[in-house]
Amino acid sequence: MITTKIFIKAHLQEFVTGKYNYHENTAVSFPDNLDLYHLIWDLTQKRPVNCPVDRGNLEIALPDRRLGKSPETYNYLGERSQDLIQRKIENMFFAELHDELDGEKHQEGIPYIVTVWKFICKYGIASITEDALLKDYYRWRQEVRRREKRAYSKQKLHRQSV
Repeated sequence: MITTKIFIKAHLQEFVTGKYNYHENTAVSFPDNLDLYHLIWDLTQKRPVNCPVDRGNLEIALPDRRLGKSPETYNYLGERSQDLIQRKIENMFFAELHDELDGEKHQEGIPYIVTVWKFICKYGIASITEDALLKDYYRWRQEVRRREKRAYSKQKLHRQSV
């Protein structure tokens, strides 16, 4: 298994480690049915000659497929690639969080703060606060479920009261 290291935000690293690596400090191996697996495979490239040793907070086991790129040769992820991977993981993180918040509130009646706390404990996230995740959810909810104010005219109101 060939691995590489990338640097991503701390709470995303904890999420990925908790979700796909069961809180172990070894290389994270993504299932091949994820878009992230295929994104990583597409972004790997030959290591430049003067490239330093990989550094980062997330060690990834590179995809090894029968056909195509060999991970022994194609084992480098540049800055742009790391940024794309981080954005993909961040989208996965917030999609799962928002889905859990909506589901538990509307189906189970569990308060948002309790759901956020359970989410943090489930994945072992310590680098971001519950309030920050809750505020992000409220901002997202306001943007997605934007309500337009109704425009009432005085004439219509007068007719209804008569």
